[in-house]
Amino acid sequence: MHRAFTHFRLGPTNLVNAVSLFAFFQFVWLRFLPDVCRFWNWVLLLGVRVLPLRAEVAVSHHHLTHLIRFDISYLRMEPVLPSPLVWSLTCAVTLMLFASTFFLSERFIPIKYLLRGLLLVPATALFYFVFLPAAFPHTPDSYMEGLVMAGLALISTVPLLYGLTYYIFDFGLLKKAFLTAITMTHLTLFLPLQILLQALFLQKTVMFMPVLYIIFGMPVDILIIVALYSWGMTWSFRSATSA
Repeated sequence: MHRAFTHFRLGPTNLVNAVSLFAFFQFVWLRFLPDVCRFWNWVLLLGVRVLPLRAEVAVSHHHLTHLIRFDISYLRMEPVLPSPLVWSLTCAVTLMLFASTFFLSERFIPIKYLLRGLLLVPATALFYFVFLPAAFPHTPDSYMEGLVMAGLALISTVPLLYGLTYYIFDFGLLKKAFLTAITMTHLTLFLPLQILLQALFLQKTVMFMPVLYIIFGMPVDILIIVALYSWGMTWSFRSATSA
């Protein structure tokens, strides 16, 4: 019988494993959080040095308790309003992408309407920066710091998310630990690269900020978790293998 048709039964072993794995990964993450932040700082410094990026690395100090202190590194750059050329090129690309949706076949109807929905974000930004460019309230500094903090918070919740949705299934302790480890490691390595890539666009103009935040910000990180979780759910249950 396919697992989709089986009844879920939460046994005491899975419950104990879920609580134990959550506590273990949460402890390890908090223990090495200052080291992770130092690694992010090193990657950002390297990126500023080797990439065509007009930015500098800033640090903000945080602490959870008097025992857990860490420094969040983020990029600082000057806010740049869109020039007529940048606005025109962005508008042309947006219109071209919207027009291309009319040439998609009926098989791609979900993609067609998804793309049209996503194009509302740059279209709204284009409209806003025509009439109220100077009133844009956000700066690259606050955005970059918020992006790092949001990524850190998301990685911190991975053990809890998996504890509620994955550890409760009978996959075996090693598989559960492996999936959690690769998810947190992937996000840890991905976050500074995501910041550097977004900074390359954001230094052109703050008009790109809504697109970067709504489409290429936290949704991408969440999709990474969903993809890895989906992969983990394809693994065989412990009871179905000799392990």
